[in-house]
Amino acid sequence: MNRSVEPNAGSATRIALRVAYDGAAFNGWQTQPTRDAAQDALESALAAVAGLRVVTVCAGRTDAGVHALAQVVHFDSPVTRPQSAWVRGVNAHLPASIAVQQAIGVDDRFHARYAALRRGYCYLIYRGATRHPLYAHRAGWVFRGLDTSRIAEAATALLGEHDFSAFRSSQCQARSPIRTIERIELSERGPLLVLEIRANAFLHHMVRNIVGALVWVGLGRRPTGWVAEILAGRDRTLGAPTFSAQGLYLCGVQYPPQYDIGSWPASLPPLASR
Repeated sequence: MNRSVEPNAGSATRIALRVAYDGAAFNGWQTQPTRDAAQDALESALAAVAGLRVVTVCAGRTDAGVHALAQVVHFDSPVTRPQSAWVRGVNAHLPASIAVQQAIGVDDRFHARYAALRRGYCYLIYRGATRHPLYAHRAGWVFRGLDTSRIAEAATALLGEHDFSAFRSSQCQARSPIRTIERIELSERGPLLVLEIRANAFLHHMVRNIVGALVWVGLGRRPTGWVAEILAGRDRTLGAPTFSAQGLYLCGVQYPPQYDIGSWPASLPPLASR
């Protein structure tokens, strides 16, 4: 008999995990028929420890190529295991490209997605005349000069609560395009340009579409006021192309203080922290 346990499984114990992974190794987060997603790898390892199939729920489904420093996942387990089993035991069954960083028991009111108060993403842009192999799959690449002052000016229009229809994918399944960006910050770390963005939630491809628009402004292809114009116009077809997934990182997820998952405040990717 193929036994399984799914979230909200009655008397099961709910466990929250903080997980990091290299997005280049997976076909996105969400499980795939080809079993090559990050969720597939994690659930397979959890099943090896739990002795039965485990279904996980994540804070945010990342696309193929997108990395996570602090993805948060929950699942319900009817079996008792020591906390170390959900970390070191699970990691023993995972490939090098993904690892559980922390596991804690939570009450059944916790939900990795719906209990989240805010999320933080970082985007790394490598600026160089030629591609650099050490930044491959770790940062987006722009080989022409970027005017960072123009980017910073344009980005201010995105702060606050807005209808972000102009920055959502046509495949986005969110019921509402209204989101609140609380922080958007640009910094330079050697050859890297780092965009940090925090919001209550994000739409599908929202960050990558924002980066694409800001890069166009930085390259001088559009004026600084253009980002505000397309935001107000709510028409995705008038925006810039969706930027590469390679430089995008889910850096942190914040929850109510009783859930100490260690995923907040959001941190920079290692490449940009030097």
